[in-house]
Amino acid sequence: MTPVEAQRQRSFARRGLWVDGLEALVWLSAVTGIALMVASGGLAYVSSPADWFYALGRALGIVAAVLMMTQVLLASRAPWVERAIGHDRAIALHAKWGKIAVVLMLTHALLITSITASYDDRNAVSQFLAWSDYGWFMLAAQVALGAFVVVLLTSVALVRVRWPYERWHAVHMLVYVGVAFAVPHQFLEGSTFRTGGIAWWFWAVWWTVTLGSFVVFRLIRPLVLMRRHGLTVSSVVGHTDGSATVTMTGRNLERLKAQPGQFFLWRFLSPELRMQQHPYSLSAAPGESLRITVKNSGDGSGAVARLQPGTRVLMEGPLGVFTPATRSGSSLILIAAGIGVTPIRAMVEACAPGDDVTVVLRARSRAEAPLIEEVEALAAARGVHVHVVLGPRGSGWGSVDQPVSIARLVQDPSRADVYVCGPRPWALAVEADALASGVPQAGIHREEFGW
Repeated sequence: MTPVEAQRQRSFARRGLWVDGLEALVWLSAVTGIALMVASGGLAYVSSPADWFYALGRALGIVAAVLMMTQVLLASRAPWVERAIGHDRAIALHAKWGKIAVVLMLTHALLITSITASYDDRNAVSQFLAWSDYGWFMLAAQVALGAFVVVLLTSVALVRVRWPYERWHAVHMLVYVGVAFAVPHQFLEGSTFRTGGIAWWFWAVWWTVTLGSFVVFRLIRPLVLMRRHGLTVSSVVGHTDGSATVTMTGRNLERLKAQPGQFFLWRFLSPELRMQQHPYSLSAAPGESLRITVKNSGDGSGAVARLQPGTRVLMEGPLGVFTPATRSGSSLILIAAGIGVTPIRAMVEACAPGDDVTVVLRARSRAEAPLIEEVEALAAARGVHVHVVLGPRGSGWGSVDQPVSIARLVQDPSRADVYVCGPRPWALAVEADALASGVPQAGIHREEFGW
């Protein structure tokens, strides 16, 4: 193993420890919350099955609250989260834990309402509607519950595939309304918090960190970046394959510390796009300008080609760990399908002369392959091997006429890093082939399309 590989392995190990630590912190916080409930006398009153179910409802509410806070933190764009696990994984965990949190929240509400109704000798519906007996914060909690249910239902795959991204994203923002409305009842009604002490401070610090991160990095930082860098569209160039390249210029862009392979969340302040935000990868190595290339695949992406020079840009980022900085092996394989070439093209541009790099571009035809000439020119200048795979898809991830395998692309797959960007089913096929060829799981880096 060369010194460079050894350094890459150490960096990878440190990132792994940080990722594991973040996930362990979530479950440790849930356990701590339940322990504080017990320590405050949460089980002292238990003397019947109904009491046990009431205590269970409280415990589930605590776990749901921790997962809700985690969900907000994962979507906050906080740098310590983004650098540790990457945006894709953060959002995947955000979606996974968010669904679990909503189910637990619903179970919590059902148990607490039903058992309290039995204590008060009335039915559950009457109990649920008797928020005036407790205060405004219980009405706020019911509004939060309704918002969570709407988000859960619209996150079902059957709904998502039928809705445009812009509509789904607007509805999905209700989760933050729900979180904001749920917080007061935890502190004002939850018996664990009424007496103050360590439990109160535990939750106060957790909520401050999570909500504070959201406000700072989702709301304030984009405005700061817009003022600091003054990013505007300088040119828009259409391509014969239907894509369009947008180049943006501004002040002191090196302060962003963007890397090839990363992406930003862009909001173009034009009449068509000012209410929309979309993730697009950099299609060139960042420098005095930032460049993206967008394929027309919907209303938002189609409007990008109609942007006018001078349009102001609001951005969040840079985001993602799909960069050569996360590699751990000696050789590098960059594989792209369609418009997935954008981060790959930027990474090729940043390759050092003499580095062992192989690029595979997958498309139905050469005329439909975005940026293919640019990639080939950059590869020729840097001694990078390029394989262009054209035609309808075959039994693997190559084409009918050009089957391809990772094992044939590199001499020692066990020391290779494979970066894949393209549609999810195709990218999963590439990953399966890489694993079968001997590429370690840690050496596979996948960035997908879709939402």
